[in-house]
Amino acid sequence: MYMRADLHVKRRSRHVTAHRTQQERSTRTRALLLDATIDCLVELGYAHTTVIEICQRAGVSRGAQQHHFTTKADLMTSALEHLFTRLAAKILDGDLPTGPDRLEKGIDLLWEAYSGALSTAAVELWVAARTDEELRASLLPVDRALGHTTLEFYRRLVGAPDVPADPTELETVLLLTVHLFRGLALDAMIGGDPGRRTALIADWKSRVLPR
Repeated sequence: MYMRADLHVKRRSRHVTAHRTQQERSTRTRALLLDATIDCLVELGYAHTTVIEICQRAGVSRGAQQHHFTTKADLMTSALEHLFTRLAAKILDGDLPTGPDRLEKGIDLLWEAYSGALSTAAVELWVAARTDEELRASLLPVDRALGHTTLEFYRRLVGAPDVPADPTELETVLLLTVHLFRGLALDAMIGGDPGRRTALIADWKSRVLPR
């Protein structure tokens, strides 16, 4: 009787371990595909980003890719969401000061998130989505979700007792800041003057922080 019970426990343990290992492999495969997609978008642009190139960079077969992402549009938009989630986690892990400096740091973090690889990948996808209905339909909800996530983060950021803020005012300032930063990120992509961008961000801070 005890031997049978012990055998049952061992079999169950092996089953749980195998299931966990399979999940880990699946999660890793998905992450490799998403990271490779972002790399391709940034280095090659949307027009030259193919599923074959993504699979080669990720070291994943086409069959495995299709198991996780049935369409190219799904893969592209999931990669953008993956990148934003990674950047958001990095931001949330950072130490934030207290008082008014907390808001200024928040603006700096927003610029950090909306520039670089995130901006490049997003621009590539939005330009392509103008004439690609499938990509546009897939991208719209992701873009809106990113906006809601950003807004919620900044509501929590200024919700501290030492930084009172009107919710409507906060949302207006945040949306204006996001659109400004998207424009500045595009300016960076086409080789604009970095000193000018720095000056514009500093000027924007001087206008919105007192509010």
